[in-house]
Amino acid sequence: MLGAGGHAKVLHDALQCAGLALQGYVAGPESAAPESFSGLERYRSDEDLLARGPGAIALVNGVGSVGDASLRRAIFERFSAAGFRFVTVVHPRAVVAADVLLVEGAQVMAGATIQSGARIGRNALVNTGAVVDHDCEVGPHAHIAPGAVLAGGVSIGAGSHIGAGATVIQSVRVAAGSRIGAGAVVIRDVPAGVTVVGVPARVLS
Repeated sequence: MLGAGGHAKVLHDALQCAGLALQGYVAGPESAAPESFSGLERYRSDEDLLARGPGAIALVNGVGSVGDASLRRAIFERFSAAGFRFVTVVHPRAVVAADVLLVEGAQVMAGATIQSGARIGRNALVNTGAVVDHDCEVGPHAHIAPGAVLAGGVSIGAGSHIGAGATVIQSVRVAAGSRIGAGAVVIRDVPAGVTVVGVPARVLS
């Protein structure tokens, strides 16, 4: 597990529920690890794990994101470039249609629903209770926050963040690196690298 914060704690529970055992984690000496991590091997830095090499190790990206996925993305890309592979995590209490494509490192948390024809990109996160309806595409490193809803045919660009409880109506495209505020209702396409908020959602000036 890369990280030992709140998202890592939730991922650890998801792994346990799926019958997968976590062997160790990376956290700096100043970081307090969750009680559930007691007894696991601890690496004090990314460099310690990189020095060991990929070997038989599979990683889980436990770095969360609140509006900005850049750190989560950077860590994933750094370890990928070094030859490490990332586990795709699906909580057993998520509902995922049989034909959904989950790319390496994608994470689907408890209560999430992903419908037929959807595609979830590398290192993308569909968080607790989120809904991704039919034929949506969630780009790499994007985060669909708890309770957010993507209607059918929505496209979410790489590294975008869809805030908690937000709704994106059918066939809307959210371009790369944009942020949708919590509770927003998005009824039209969103350009790259902007923040939109409100009902209906408008670009934040």
